Amino acid sequence: MDYKTSGVDVEAGRAFVKRIRSTVQSTFRSEVLGGLGGFGGLIRLPSGLEKPVLVAGTDGVGTKLELAQAHESHFSVGVDLVAMCVNDVITSGAEPLFFLDYMATGVLSQEAMSEVVEGIADGCRMSNCSLLGGETAEMPGFYPPGGYDLAGFCVAVVDETLLIDGKKIADGDQIVGVASSGVHSNGFSLVRKVLSISEANSATRFGSDDRFLIEALLTPTTLYTKLVKEMLSYQIPIRGMAHITGGGLPENLPRCLPKGVKASVDQSTWTRPEIFQWLKDVGKIPERDLWHTFNLGVGFCVVVQKEAVEEVLEICSEQGFDAWIMGEIKEKSDCAEQACEGIPL
Repeated sequence: MDYKTSGVDVEAGRAFVKRIRSTVQSTFRSEVLGGLGGFGGLIRLPSGLEKPVLVAGTDGVGTKLELAQAHESHFSVGVDLVAMCVNDVITSGAEPLFFLDYMATGVLSQEAMSEVVEGIADGCRMSNCSLLGGETAEMPGFYPPGGYDLAGFCVAVVDETLLIDGKKIADGDQIVGVASSGVHSNGFSLVRKVLSISEANSATRFGSDDRFLIEALLTPTTLYTKLVKEMLSYQIPIRGMAHITGGGLPENLPRCLPKGVKASVDQSTWTRPEIFQWLKDVGKIPERDLWHTFNLGVGFCVVVQKEAVEEVLEICSEQGFDAWIMGEIKEKSDCAEQACEGIPL
């Protein structure tokens, strides 16, 4: 009996690290010290920061992984992993510095896991974020053959004087919604349940453009890093930002609001993507559950004063993002009042 016969192939693991080395190094920022192989990744803080503050976030891809593995869409969930972490930390105005991944699998498939790493690296490059290190664990008997799980960790940096914390948000400020690419990486336990009862498969199509359903569901989460960086480079006075992730608008938009104000959302300002209508109709999902589970077409929100709205919308358009004014900030009449109105709570 040796380690290989128990299910762990050490040589295959070494070959995998060698295979992904160039992919990982292609993400390195100039601040990175050394290369792969050490016990810890090394990176300097960027120069020019008076009071650097580190912002950290962690997340996974959730049960979307099961759908991705069933349809061999490994690259896309690598992008998802980065996006779910990076989109959180940039809401404070921070610039992503580095990313770490953790991949656990039953039996190491170099092909599949290499595709995952390529997706992670692509997400990092789009975010100007170094893939500084990671861990791949073979756990035979714990995960089924071909199955794997992912976790990601991102650290960003911002000058304390430029930190965006929502404290300046006030009555009359405008909420700009930025479109999502679809379901992103939330609510897939419900998605998979709907797929199960509908008996949908890789040949199932939906919507006005007769698109493949599985392709739409596996579309990677949109990364908003370059958009936020562009707005900050123009010194747009952003007062708050929200990543619309698990819990939808009702839970995530209020997270960037200070006490004493609420978000008033106008549902009529955008058209809900057809994928959500398909899920609602086929799964007979109540309207409230839709709002509290999915982003419904809004992936990110930016709160600014009225005079900055047109410039924000122009930058979004130039960067290839659909964006619109989806509501405004109002004063609360009392402390018990809901932090978000205009949508099912």
